[in-house]
Amino acid sequence: MALKRAAIFAALFFLLGQTIAFAQDVTLTSPDGSVEISGTLLGFDGEFYRVDSVYGELTVDGSGVLCDGPACPNLQDFVAQVSISGSATMGSVLMPALLEGFALRGGYVTQRETLNSEQYVYRLISEDSDKLVAEFHFRLTTTDDGFFDLLGNEADIVMALREIRPEERKLAREAGMGDMTRANRSRVLALDAMVPVVSPSNPVRSVSPLDLARILAGRIDNWKDLGGPDAPIDLHLPAFETGLGQAIEDEIMGPAKLEFAENIVRHDRGVDLALAVQNGPFAIGVASYAEVGNTQPVTLTGACGFALRAARRTIKTEDYPLTAPMFLYLPARRLPKIGRDFLAFTRGPSAQIVIRRAGFVDQAPEEIAINDQGSRFANAISVAGPETSLEELQRMTRTLDGMARLTTSFRFESGSIRLDAQSRSNVQQLARALEVGRYDARQVTFVGFSDGDGPASANRDIALKRADAVRRAVKQAAETANFDRVVLDVDAFGEALPMACDDSAWGRQANRRVEVWVR
Repeated sequence: MALKRAAIFAALFFLLGQTIAFAQDVTLTSPDGSVEISGTLLGFDGEFYRVDSVYGELTVDGSGVLCDGPACPNLQDFVAQVSISGSATMGSVLMPALLEGFALRGGYVTQRETLNSEQYVYRLISEDSDKLVAEFHFRLTTTDDGFFDLLGNEADIVMALREIRPEERKLAREAGMGDMTRANRSRVLALDAMVPVVSPSNPVRSVSPLDLARILAGRIDNWKDLGGPDAPIDLHLPAFETGLGQAIEDEIMGPAKLEFAENIVRHDRGVDLALAVQNGPFAIGVASYAEVGNTQPVTLTGACGFALRAARRTIKTEDYPLTAPMFLYLPARRLPKIGRDFLAFTRGPSAQIVIRRAGFVDQAPEEIAINDQGSRFANAISVAGPETSLEELQRMTRTLDGMARLTTSFRFESGSIRLDAQSRSNVQQLARALEVGRYDARQVTFVGFSDGDGPASANRDIALKRADAVRRAVKQAAETANFDRVVLDVDAFGEALPMACDDSAWGRQANRRVEVWVR
């Protein structure tokens, strides 16, 4: 599969390199005729032309040139065009809901035209003038195809259920689209999770992450090994080409260093997977949190007894370890103004309500009172060892007393000091909240926690450094915030408040985090 993707990308990049030689459909000329640029018109946003020329991709101010050629747009009746491609999970429900919300707020009437099973167009019409102002073209396939369309200049925005992969990032940079991992090139639109599911009639209700990987690898193939009936396990997963299917490979199979079994039934649509598991008494699958349907979700557990359930709040805080952020990727080029306005809307409070109503997990920060943290503090006491002293637990309790935990948390990529994708988005979310004064006259404390691998004192020092790094990242991102009106503190309690068992990479990853507490 990896070789197949590499061959496709290589062929695509070759074709991109040939484009200029065959198409010269516009000429942009300065009023005095001294400057002339010919090339393929890649886009026009009502203000700027985007042209693929012999000098590479250029963005030219339309007010300073004259356009000649068959592809020149009608400046008087300009209709913005935005092409969006990729994940069908995102494009079938979430994106239409957000467009409807954006149109309602902006004074537009929407018209949807379905072209085929994969494509539809949303037209936005001004309520005041009845004029067509924009067309949003959607192509619903897979995350792989979304990046393919982006590299082929057939998409302005990619909907992805996984992060961009190294070969895609390299080709995008070589095609002049910039570094697609930078903050302004990608954003987390909403949150999802990978949830193991079984039939409601199946008595098995919990599994460890490692055993889940062993099941998907065929190493565990009978339910009796998990405390269930003496029956073979039927395996169901999303199609490998989908972002969720690839996220399962990266986040479940990768840490266990296992390969998928050959007898897995793959499904193109999440609803089909859920239905197959629901009707299969001996089936197990991994579904999107938003598409579990009438199946029975399975809790992730560990040898120490901690349980991690997929729920809206645990996904938002990343306390549930198998989160799956839903990304929008944007190349380094201008979108039409209405496209930029739509993207700005997706980050606002109104959009978070739309996301929640659509069945996905929003990113609006919520405050969890310390009185609702009882189970976490009980776990801390029950697993406290010789290196976690009573004095440290008491200090943590005194420090956090009277405060509330935000659902905004920060975690790091495995084996790295780099924040993971969801946390990088959380930096921007918290920075914007500080800029609009949401936490004025309050104390915001970044609290670092660690896993239990190594000496407790060293773990606390590392956790404190991570908390301070997050604070600095948020302050840097909040360029217009008035920090005279809010107190930003840091503290750390190391391994004193574990979320999961330390006996697996998944558990240690869940325990290494920076929480945000407010007073």
